[in-house]
Amino acid sequence: MGSLGMQEIVIIFIIALIIFGPRKLPELGKTIGKGLSEFKKASNELKQTWEDEVSLDKEKEVMKEIITDVKKDASVLTAESPEPAKSDNSAGSKETP
Repeated sequence: MGSLGMQEIVIIFIIALIIFGPRKLPELGKTIGKGLSEFKKASNELKQTWEDEVSLDKEKEVMKEIITDVKKDASVLTAESPEPAKSDNSAGSKETP
C-alpha cells in the first residue's frame, strides 16, 4: 500500500466501519476494487497508446530520412545518365515514289 503502515490501515478500516456500517462495508470494498481496476486498465491503455505514438514518430523520421536519401540518389543518377537517343523511323525504310 505504499507508505501506509499497519496502524494507519486499521484506523482507516475502523473509521469506515463506523461511517458505513458492517453491512455496507463489503459492498463498498467491491466498488472501490472495481474502480481501482478500471483506473489501472485505463492508465495501461493510455501508456500503450503513448508508446505507440512515440514509436510511430520515430518511424516517420526514419522514413523521411530514407525518402531524402532516395531522392538524392535519384537526382544523382538522372544527372549522370545520358539522355536517351531519339528513335528515327525514316533511316531504315525509305520508300521511293
